Amino acid sequence: MARFLGMQKTEAQHRDDIVRVGRFMYEKGWVASNDGNISIRLDENRILATPTSISKGMLRPEDLIITDLDGNKISGERERTSEMGMHLTIYRTRPDVNAVVHAHPPAATGFAVAGRALNVGILPEVIVSLGAVPLAAYGEPGTEALSDGMMPYLANYDALLLANHGAVAYGDCIDRAFCRMDTMEHSARITLVAELLGGPKVLPRVEIQKLFEARGRYGVKSHNRFEPGWPLAAEDMPDAEESRPATRNRSEMIELTREQLLAIIDDALRATRA
Repeated sequence: MARFLGMQKTEAQHRDDIVRVGRFMYEKGWVASNDGNISIRLDENRILATPTSISKGMLRPEDLIITDLDGNKISGERERTSEMGMHLTIYRTRPDVNAVVHAHPPAATGFAVAGRALNVGILPEVIVSLGAVPLAAYGEPGTEALSDGMMPYLANYDALLLANHGAVAYGDCIDRAFCRMDTMEHSARITLVAELLGGPKVLPRVEIQKLFEARGRYGVKSHNRFEPGWPLAAEDMPDAEESRPATRNRSEMIELTREQLLAIIDDALRATRA
């Protein structure tokens, strides 16, 4: 199990960290109103978390609550968030995780609402840090169904899109979890712009594999490993010829000589004069 953050910082420092990250999330536009939630694992039995019904841009250290790993509130004046189960599922599944950040960043959430994962190999920084970001199946927020949709991916990925909902990122510290969410949203924005400009140029598989192998050089630690198709490489993308309209098929095309074309134009001009 990873060394607990509680062994490195005081509870007061953890409270300040959550307040700081909540303000960053609000200022970046990742959350509106009372959206989103943040938590830190203090030790084997306690989780420090944001409560329900409070703006993440207006948090105070004393607003935070502490629960056990079953979600029962141990201390705090405010009530537990209904999405605490999502955080607890991550902590139970990933002993290396000490912090979880959940938000609704607009671009990444747009992909989640469109039913699309962020799984195309186009940005070296994203491949090195996250590999790919899968799309977890929809589950009603605040229910076990939300956690059920995440389970197939938690062991091997460090950030997830949540279908028709938002995104979640996690790591060995709160700064790592925040940065993974930041990388995910930045990737979604760049992908969207590339698609508006005609589509991204996808890296070949050999280059993607090199980037995974370079993680050690960059000091990146992740449960995510290189798998063909995650992320998609240039070889995995539909052939450009096959993606053209159906009229590309010569059997469906009409061929005309120059004289025939001119005759059709003359007929059309006469018809307009009539």
